[in-house]
Amino acid sequence: MTTILKPSLFSRPAWIGIVFCAVVLALLPIMNLCFPADHALHISSYTIALVGKFMCYAMAALALDLVWGYTGILSLGHGVFFALGGYAHGMYLMRSIGRDGVYQSNLPDFMVFLNWKEYPWYWWMTEHFWFAMLLVVLVPGLLAFIFGYFAFRSRIKGVYFSIITQAMTFAFMLLFFRNDTGFGGNNGFTDFKRILGFTITDPSTKAVLYLVTLAFLLAALFVCRAIVTSKLGRVLQGVRDSESRLMFIGYNPLWFKLFVWTLSAVVCGIAGALYVPQVGIINPSEMSPANSIEMVIWAAVGGRGSLLGPIIGAFTVNGLKSWFTAAFPDLWLYALGLIFIFVTLFMPQGILGLVKKFKKQEAAT
Repeated sequence: MTTILKPSLFSRPAWIGIVFCAVVLALLPIMNLCFPADHALHISSYTIALVGKFMCYAMAALALDLVWGYTGILSLGHGVFFALGGYAHGMYLMRSIGRDGVYQSNLPDFMVFLNWKEYPWYWWMTEHFWFAMLLVVLVPGLLAFIFGYFAFRSRIKGVYFSIITQAMTFAFMLLFFRNDTGFGGNNGFTDFKRILGFTITDPSTKAVLYLVTLAFLLAALFVCRAIVTSKLGRVLQGVRDSESRLMFIGYNPLWFKLFVWTLSAVVCGIAGALYVPQVGIINPSEMSPANSIEMVIWAAVGGRGSLLGPIIGAFTVNGLKSWFTAAFPDLWLYALGLIFIFVTLFMPQGILGLVKKFKKQEAAT
């Protein structure tokens, strides 16, 4: 009797690394709260906010890896899903401000400024946290399902699919820049004050948001791992490697691609929802095509098709971005382009591929 072994994906050292990194990340907000600012073990609030933001980016990169690395669908429009999740949560946060705004109105300040008299219909029920969280999942998921259904049914793939995803995010960005859409126009949503009744700037609230983000990142990693190591994952890789052969043996790639595409959009939307309260703002620039391209670079730098690689890439590239934009603010985009060219030419498997290569060479000697 032949036993089919389930692929493990992560080696034992990788599991040890995941646990170690998770413990270290979980300790950071505790060190922020427990030690005074002048203590050697104190972690600054700035660092907590920065790492929390990086974890949101890592979730977005992970979501992209599921469709690009394992299914071969290169999306240049995941920024729109990230931003829609952020806007859905932002609507709840704006309504939580109450009458504490500049104009002391029940409406957000930007609506008062634009002479709005009441909330538009699509703000209905957004004062409820649970409903806003439902929108975080439903809005990006529904958009991805409708867009993906028509695109995959028409068998649009490759560079054509990438172009229309970028056109989609650009169209949404232009739409949200308009003041008459009821989403704050150019400024978007900001000046958040409370979440579930807690002061959003309080260090303990920030710590909880950080830990929730860490929990979601780990949950997303394990869900993605369960998918790619299952039979479904092997079908997805079949779509990537030879879609025609898959159809020849009786599979319909449409629904497999649609499932993973929609799931990826939902994960990206959740990442955006976690990003907004920690950064304190969401505006249409999050939908810019450049942001979606950056997500692709995170996955490429870390190593696509590995799940861990995009997480490493998101932390690495954004760490460099934080340093570069402080030291050489005008040169970051040039540096980002050079990083992408270097990785494409000399590290096609990214950082993880380089590590594996060194390990093989070490084992051979």
